[in-house]
Amino acid sequence: MVRFGLTIVRHGETRYNKDKILQGQGVDEPLSATGFRQADAAGLFLSNVKFTHVFSSDLLRAKQTAATILGKNKFCKDLEIKCDARLRERKYGVAEGRPLADLKAMAKAAGEQCPSFTPSGGETLDEVKERARDFFEFLCQLAVELEQKEEDVHGAAGRNSGTSEEQFVFPWTNHCSEAELSCDDGGVSKILDANILVVSHGAYMRNWIGYFVSHLNCTLPSDLTKSQLSSVSPNTGVSHFVIKLENGNLLKPEITCVCLNQDSHLVDVGAERVAQKVF
Repeated sequence: MVRFGLTIVRHGETRYNKDKILQGQGVDEPLSATGFRQADAAGLFLSNVKFTHVFSSDLLRAKQTAATILGKNKFCKDLEIKCDARLRERKYGVAEGRPLADLKAMAKAAGEQCPSFTPSGGETLDEVKERARDFFEFLCQLAVELEQKEEDVHGAAGRNSGTSEEQFVFPWTNHCSEAELSCDDGGVSKILDANILVVSHGAYMRNWIGYFVSHLNCTLPSDLTKSQLSSVSPNTGVSHFVIKLENGNLLKPEITCVCLNQDSHLVDVGAERVAQKVF
């Protein structure tokens, strides 16, 4: 059985985030001072997690966040950040660079509502979901290949015996119920074939997680509300999933959400911790 961890982090704040202006793909803003503080805080929160791979959107705000997080890590400072255009924010076409209120007005004029409304030149939710699906299947294939290589080198018995040094330390054990962290579900104590960090964007992440829930029957934390599930992650919010692939079957991943949009690390940063539901 293939088993890997997936940690998804939203980028830190930009001045456009603070002013509630849509960036999408066409506005490539750097992090603000607050955004760098958020990324530092997320890096400290994740500093004991030994990642095997790091992927980032190729937009500047995500790349800066990924680099800052790795800079705080005790094990992965020199790990290569691989940029992937499939992790970009949803494209908002003519609404990019304009206030979020303008997008809402466009939707109202068209007799539609956000986030399902697609402005001219923008991506539909289905198109964003397809990007997320394609990238996730790529991650699953990566994990399967890593497990196969490990078995070729050490054999199944050697891989399963594992040592404490091979196990991964997670910072969110204090924020989840015991059931979510059991051996069958959360998998804190079990060896992973890969432990992957992804840095992306709010609307994209919400669509990706929505795909996990609606299409792949992701198991959610017992105390998660519908409002929390439909909300966009705050800047540098952290979500963690454990994915199991029985017999390397890419078509039927078993996904457990250990935590969603975790933001306890932002308490002392002084930024907004509750994100907008729309867009």
